[in-house]
Amino acid sequence: MKGVLAIDVGGSHVKVRIPEEPDRLRFESGSDMTPQQMVDGVKKIVADWSFDKVSIGIPAPIDDNTAIIDPVNLGDGWKGFDFMDAFGLPTKVVNDAAMQAIGSYDGKSMLFMGLGTGLGTCLIDKYVVHPTEIAHMPFKGGKTFEEVVGEAALEKEGKKDWKKHVIHVIDILYKGILPDYIVLGGGNSKKFKDPGELPDYCRIGDNANAFLGGFRMWDEEWKNGIG
Repeated sequence: MKGVLAIDVGGSHVKVRIPEEPDRLRFESGSDMTPQQMVDGVKKIVADWSFDKVSIGIPAPIDDNTAIIDPVNLGDGWKGFDFMDAFGLPTKVVNDAAMQAIGSYDGKSMLFMGLGTGLGTCLIDKYVVHPTEIAHMPFKGGKTFEEVVGEAALEKEGKKDWKKHVIHVIDILYKGILPDYIVLGGGNSKKFKDPGELPDYCRIGDNANAFLGGFRMWDEEWKNGIG
């Protein structure tokens, strides 16, 4: 029986996995990579794998199974690209934060915050996925949430002050959205090595959950919650 190919598209690398293979494969992406180049690159490195469905996480807003704008850190042509036609297989496309959120979900209502180059957010309630654009909302001092907790802020402020800002944002979003819990994902979530630094309603996720999310997207409980 074949399975799902999960593809996590990032600004520096494209990473892929199938459930039967514990190790992921990857290749470089970059600011000039088009969606067709991504598809061709994936097909090349997974030539020996068997799968009959594809899940893709892309760093852009998604509607009708495709990007509605070109991702900031990638090339042109993503908007409106037909991934199902390109792969020739049933394909589901979601925002990259949403895919990692699905893999991090443990019931009830959850707010996912992906701390990386920017800030990716997604709310899931009873297996219904609500991607959000909290990152671009105004925060304070003329800055957005993303500008306060993104990679550039970490480099400018230093880890100690940056972590204070992140905890402040966590507190604001928790009080405003009232999820049952918050999960921090993305590469910079690893800056919080001591769980005691975070509120008791917040935990650290795992970037590998992006692949788990890709696999889960085809499960029955998610059938009506992803669109």
